[in-house]
Amino acid sequence: MQTLQRRLGVFDAVVIGLGSMIGAGIFAALAPAARAAGSGLLVGLAVAAVVAFCNATSSARLAARYPQSGGTYVYGRERLGPFWGYLAGWGFVVGKTASCAAMALTVGSYVWPGQEHAVAVAAVVALTAVNYAGVQKAAWLTRLIVAVVLAVLAAVVTSCLTGGTAVATHLAVSADAGISGVLQAAGLLFFAFAGYARIATLGEEVRDPGRTIPRAIPLALGITLAVYAAVAVAVLAVLGPDRLAHSTAPLAVAVRAAATPALVPVVRVGAAVAALGSLLALILGVSRTTLAMARDRHLPSALAAVHPRFQVPHRAELAVGAVVAVLAATVDVRGAIGFSSFGVLAYYAVANAAAWTLTPAEGRPPRIIPVLGAAGCLTLAIALPAASVIWGALVLALGAAAYGLRRGVGRS
Repeated sequence: MQTLQRRLGVFDAVVIGLGSMIGAGIFAALAPAARAAGSGLLVGLAVAAVVAFCNATSSARLAARYPQSGGTYVYGRERLGPFWGYLAGWGFVVGKTASCAAMALTVGSYVWPGQEHAVAVAAVVALTAVNYAGVQKAAWLTRLIVAVVLAVLAAVVTSCLTGGTAVATHLAVSADAGISGVLQAAGLLFFAFAGYARIATLGEEVRDPGRTIPRAIPLALGITLAVYAAVAVAVLAVLGPDRLAHSTAPLAVAVRAAATPALVPVVRVGAAVAALGSLLALILGVSRTTLAMARDRHLPSALAAVHPRFQVPHRAELAVGAVVAVLAATVDVRGAIGFSSFGVLAYYAVANAAAWTLTPAEGRPPRIIPVLGAAGCLTLAIALPAASVIWGALVLALGAAAYGLRRGVGRS
């Protein structure tokens, strides 16, 4: 079996995780979260962070134990059985492929309004080519993107908190923040946290994975939480929950309201760059899970090939890029995000169940971590909009049926 080269250290792994998390989500997710929870937006952010922390801890312990490409697909297979590994991999590949399309369309909407689909397809083609040339080159590009996005977000926070228009009472939680709304907001905001899975799916390309992965995942998550909290507080303090809920580009609206309109084009460029960073890392992660599933013949075995020169799963990357390009040319971004959230939460529920089975000698986390993580994933998945729940459950059921059919044919 061909294997991938271990080239990435802690810093590069953290940067890839940041590139996945600190992306277009922070520019777009605040408004729908405010519509769901009103003044309970920050509570929803805290709930999402707790679930993300549990998932990250479980994933880090499992990734150190099983440093292979595939993430929870591998963990579920090894700890719970082939079906659960397959179901996690299916949920990840399908959900994150939809997420790739959403990120590509976000690039298009900021770069060239009215030509979103054409720009989205071009972005997918370009970033697939970057990933094809090797993971080190992708890490260097991600590092640049993360630096640009962090600079833009720092400017947004500074503008909002120093512009004289921030109102502290906007941060107070009022009675209109119901539990169901807070949970739905948490589910929407979790979509933007989920990038730490990309570190685990790169397990076969990380140096000293037993040390690197458990350090990189919580570091990336902690930095992301700090950034998200600062941006959410700053924007909410300026706009208030009602105005934020009805903003199509909340960060751009916030800097304009803070009397710094010159920052608006900077924010738009930052949003496009952030979406490109997320798309780059998403294609990277989905192709690695596709590689792992192809090795086990859950997907066509031809997708398990590793390029002899670039040492990347080139056929898997081309296949993922082609599917995402088709979706980016045809789907709506809002539907893609809701569908993706359901698949990702199902994926992490399996990760927490797998972490529960670890022994102390295998680095098992405290028992409360996988329990909270699994319960949180299931709760947030159910709290998503009804259409997302229905379509997500249907696609998972179709995947399970395909697995059963394949097993039945194999035994006959």
